[in-house]
Amino acid sequence: MVLNPSSFTRRRMAALLSAGLAGACAPKPVAAKAITVYKDPNCGCCGGWVDHLKRAGYSAMVVEPSDLTAIRARHGVPDAVLSCHMAVIDGYFVEGHVPAEDIDRLIRLKPMARGLAVPGMPVGSPGMESPDGQRDPYDVLLIMRDGSSSAFARHS
Repeated sequence: MVLNPSSFTRRRMAALLSAGLAGACAPKPVAAKAITVYKDPNCGCCGGWVDHLKRAGYSAMVVEPSDLTAIRARHGVPDAVLSCHMAVIDGYFVEGHVPAEDIDRLIRLKPMARGLAVPGMPVGSPGMESPDGQRDPYDVLLIMRDGSSSAFARHS
């Protein structure tokens, strides 16, 4: 199609520019944050945690191996912080019922660490919600490369 410059009126030019600018300024879709979750196929709380991640904008690929031991060893998850499931995102491990906002913060800060962990299964953590609203206080631990840990977040 050949455009004849003499055929452009001010109104037509304004409409074309407006349409072009509107497309350029339209919000771009945000890509889901990809995370790989390793869990027992029969665990309900693990599924609840995956649902929590999806509501927070994560795209979770769920893998259900018969044993997580080798996967945890490969990613350096200390035995002292084990829970019922783990995940891997951007080179970090996420062990247990870690809230999505803490994973977001980990990815944003990019600390020199192995990952995050919530040892055990605290009541009220994502996937462990109680019908009566009960919540146990718990810490999300940042596991450093040397195996040491410190509190990354506190929840109550």
